Amino acid sequence: MGRVKDETLFRLVHDYLKMYLPQQRRASPHTIKAYRTAMEQLFDYITKKNGIPIASLTFEMLDAEAVSSFLDWLTAEKKCCANTRNHRLACIRAFFAYASACAPENVTYSAALTKVPIQKQDKYAGVDYMDEAAVEALLKQPDTQTRKGLRDQFFMILMYDTAARIQEMLDLRICDIRPGATPTATLLGKGSKVRTVPLMPETMQHFNNYISVFHPGESIYSQETLFFVERRGQRLPMSDDTVRYFLRQYAVKAKSACPSIPDDVHPHLFRHSRAMHLYRRGMDLTLISQWLGHASLETSLIYAHADTEQKRQAIEKSMGGKVTGGVEVPKYIVDDETLLKRLYGLR
Repeated sequence: MGRVKDETLFRLVHDYLKMYLPQQRRASPHTIKAYRTAMEQLFDYITKKNGIPIASLTFEMLDAEAVSSFLDWLTAEKKCCANTRNHRLACIRAFFAYASACAPENVTYSAALTKVPIQKQDKYAGVDYMDEAAVEALLKQPDTQTRKGLRDQFFMILMYDTAARIQEMLDLRICDIRPGATPTATLLGKGSKVRTVPLMPETMQHFNNYISVFHPGESIYSQETLFFVERRGQRLPMSDDTVRYFLRQYAVKAKSACPSIPDDVHPHLFRHSRAMHLYRRGMDLTLISQWLGHASLETSLIYAHADTEQKRQAIEKSMGGKVTGGVEVPKYIVDDETLLKRLYGLR
């Protein structure tokens, strides 16, 4: 690995992620990870597009045009929604604001980024979810006679039962699952907010089976990470890419038996599906909002609207036309480069 071409760039990235955010801003680990992910994705995109090693990256390559191209790539290739795209842009802008404050010669780059537009979000967008038959079909796909299959099935079961975000799942420790007459899972959500959700008895049966295989002899008070991958005899943290990969594999297998399985099965789909199923079974939206860890009840209104919209479409289908009325019901808003990255805080 050669010497980095732009020492200032990498020094500022390192100081921003390793010192400024955690020490001066007192940012949470989740927030720091989000900023690190945005910068790493941008660097990976620019180096791949220009066919250069990451050590050759310079500030001049990170202009507004390059950032705009990166954001378009996120939308077109990574299928990121407007919210994710805008969040990546906010993270990049924040770094450049810091860089310009530390090194005034970078002010022009920071100023140019203010002209990169925020993508308008569709405030009438619905919510994607799986029906219960699709969830059941997915859970049947892993070969539970294998360690990987056993792990994957339990991961999906727990993710559905808790309606947890993917990072909340990956952060789970053994001690976060509390057995007993009323078993619960404790989740660390956005903004370091902690919430506790109930677990079904069947989920606990799968938990006990999983623990006996992957954590034999461990105390229920152990702070060991619940889910991990094994490589060359080592336990490593499971990544969201690992989860997305096995979900896609199982979805392809299950679709022949259950056509209602969506083409794009991703972790957040389990969260939406669980919430929708709870709502349709009569759970109050306030409780659903607390279950999901939403900061605002309004966020949970998407499930009420989705259910109402589904009913409306069913009526239209049965009547052979559109249902009309005098009042319109409002919809709610509802990668040796790895070493270099580690040296400068990008990993």
